Amino acid sequence: MAYLLDNQQSEAGERFGAINRMFNRRTFDRLDQVGIGAGWRVWEVGAGSSSVPAWLAGQVGPDGEVLATDLDTTWLDADAGFTTLRHDVAAEPPPGEGFDLVHSRMVLLHVPGRDQALASMIQALRPGGWLVLEDIDPLMQPLSCPDVYAPEHRRANRLREGFRTLLASRGADLAYGRPAPRRLREAGLTEIEAEGYFPLSMPDCAVLEAATIRQIRDDLIARDLATATEIDDHLAYVATDPGQFATSAIITAWGRKPL
Repeated sequence: MAYLLDNQQSEAGERFGAINRMFNRRTFDRLDQVGIGAGWRVWEVGAGSSSVPAWLAGQVGPDGEVLATDLDTTWLDADAGFTTLRHDVAAEPPPGEGFDLVHSRMVLLHVPGRDQALASMIQALRPGGWLVLEDIDPLMQPLSCPDVYAPEHRRANRLREGFRTLLASRGADLAYGRPAPRRLREAGLTEIEAEGYFPLSMPDCAVLEAATIRQIRDDLIARDLATATEIDDHLAYVATDPGQFATSAIITAWGRKPL
């Protein structure tokens, strides 16, 4: 089943940039918390762009290894200090074993074979290795404009509902984030913790909103989820009042493979 937010589209670069600017600091804090350091072997699953694997490569140094995999490696820089591999985490065996850390961000909710993918990620860990999962939960914070006091905000929230409809039609699990701690417990991991977060009124919320709507424009119209006029009016509003927008909640859960 085709991924709704195709990396081949030009808007993908805008989306990656906004996501990195909003979420990287928290991602890096969590990875620091589990102790990433020199000499670690790391598998970055569904890397998307080079931002996270390049940071990881800087942490593990020349004695470590970072493998960044994705179905589409268009936005991965082969000269950024890490290894790149086209790989389907749900359909192929793990691309190695004995990893100290396996990390993914905004990946598993989109993967129809997410249970197999999670099992593969855990299999790839060494005993004592860490799994860090970050996945959005679009139903936990479903609004594009949480502070609704104008018609433009109601229109924005209808378009966000249309986005969720399209995601679900492509096999996404819209509530995948919140049960992540339980899934890690059921998989036998230990030292499990989790947290939730969503940006609100950050400039990049509006950047992500506009890029996403442009990217799914044709699908929204084809499914009668919005008209071309509604989309054009919404994009004009995003440009004139960018402080109104928010992202979906992201749930981060981490745990350790037993020794």
